[in-house]
Amino acid sequence: MAETLTAPPTEMPAPHSVNDTNIRRSLLEDLALKTLFTAGELSLRELGEHMQLSLPIIEELFQSMRREQLCEVKGMIAGIHRIAATQGGKRRALDMLELNQYVGPAPVSLEEYLKVVRLQTVQGVNIHDEDIRKVFSHLVLSDEVLERVGTAVVSGTSIFVYGPTGGGKTSIAETIPNIYPDTVWIPYAVEVDSQFIVTYDATTHRPVEQPSWGEADTRWVRCRRPRVFVGGELTSEMLDLQMNPISKFYSAPLQMKANNGVLIIDDFGRQRIRPEDLLNRWIVPLDRRVDFLTLRGGKKFEIPFDLFVVFATNLNPMELADEAFMRRIQNKIRMGYPAVPQFKEMFRRLCDRFKLEYTEEMVEYFIRVLDARYHQPLRPCYPMDIVHQITWTARYEGHGAVLNRESIDRACRNYFVSPEDAEKEAQQAAKGIRSF
Repeated sequence: MAETLTAPPTEMPAPHSVNDTNIRRSLLEDLALKTLFTAGELSLRELGEHMQLSLPIIEELFQSMRREQLCEVKGMIAGIHRIAATQGGKRRALDMLELNQYVGPAPVSLEEYLKVVRLQTVQGVNIHDEDIRKVFSHLVLSDEVLERVGTAVVSGTSIFVYGPTGGGKTSIAETIPNIYPDTVWIPYAVEVDSQFIVTYDATTHRPVEQPSWGEADTRWVRCRRPRVFVGGELTSEMLDLQMNPISKFYSAPLQMKANNGVLIIDDFGRQRIRPEDLLNRWIVPLDRRVDFLTLRGGKKFEIPFDLFVVFATNLNPMELADEAFMRRIQNKIRMGYPAVPQFKEMFRRLCDRFKLEYTEEMVEYFIRVLDARYHQPLRPCYPMDIVHQITWTARYEGHGAVLNRESIDRACRNYFVSPEDAEKEAQQAAKGIRSF
């Protein structure tokens, strides 16, 4: 990095020499040769844009490779030199491609990555009551829940959100990343022991306006704080470096992609990795806020575990983890069923949103139907799901949606399995009778 950083960086100054990159010259030359071999003839500027390195660095690499007869000037178009790999350069490029096929932005060093992640720590964000209320304004939550979520986010550690199905746990978990107002820098790739670890993920990271090439160190991408969401698809392999056997370079694990942001593990306890295996894997990172990754050759290295982890589950937490692990999750919130006034407010807001005329009488009727006919509690998901059913039916039939007894009854018939029907199906199944 061209200058020493002592605070969260608002911009990343561009390095102007190979030494400034903290990456070995030979590794950058190999990457440049692979880029030239893959792309063919390029101008120095085009090569710099491919590698996200400033023009002075590209000129320095070009002169070095030219002296070694690895590249040459092929001609000039519109006054701009075009360069290409020589036969010797192509042979070296092929040798390097055998080792790994990474061709892209130059990596940052592990040392720089560690420094920047720690400066951007998720524990350094200032969040206050008004921020929490604004972000969660679309949900009907008690003051106590908002205060506890806010306290957890300020801690920058972790939270366990648990309770019965349909209690709003996932909605809370998905909203938490929206609390963070700032941006962070994510590197395209990190170099460790001459290996490339691709860190930036276009499906995970949300870039904001980028500085132009040459004006900053564009090996880093300015992004909103990361949000990584996983559910039942989570496996133990996703928590370790993943090497593609064909390309032979690594992809960063989930927790590394989530550094300086939020990692949400939804439906915890229902993953393809056993809960105890996940908890054992993370008991040290959650406690010490560092993680250890291993390259294929056995080299271990340390990275920050600087993320806010959200566990959401409808299972009993004490049946998923022992006391030692639960102690390391500093914040826990049980999401129960809302009180009747809260349930009515949820319905009222949805009626406003979907242009339905709200009447308290109809919501009270729905509550009675839930209890008497379907034996269901007041789950926070029901207002949205039933309003959706009402609007879908109205759109299918070609008329405006109306909230009345008939529309509520029809929506409930579509949505719920009645106890009577379930019992009848069970009886028929016992007799070997098919109902369809």
